[in-house]
Amino acid sequence: MSTIQTSSALRVARVDLTTTDNTTLYTVPNRYDSIVESIIVSEDSGNADTITITITDAASAVFNLFKVKAISANGTVELLSRDLLLTAGDILKVQAATANRLHVVASITEIPS
Repeated sequence: MSTIQTSSALRVARVDLTTTDNTTLYTVPNRYDSIVESIIVSEDSGNADTITITITDAASAVFNLFKVKAISANGTVELLSRDLLLTAGDILKVQAATANRLHVVASITEIPS
């Protein structure tokens, strides 16, 4: 009898929001669930800004996690107080109110489902 070895993988998703477009930060791969352990947003232009973060599921439904969340000038904010579970096909998207001000970094663990 053969065994298939599966293990979790650690990922870092990063994006410099150079536009105000809705931007994909991370997509959960097929046959995986993902635990988003951290989402950090940093403002680097010296101007306060806002960010919107959503999840789009496999049925294209959009769910707001943070809607126009304020980020202070030169500030860094950890947005999650608890882990966030995503399932295969979920897409984590971020959108800045102003281009060239925000960086986003997410720490993610992928687990075979």
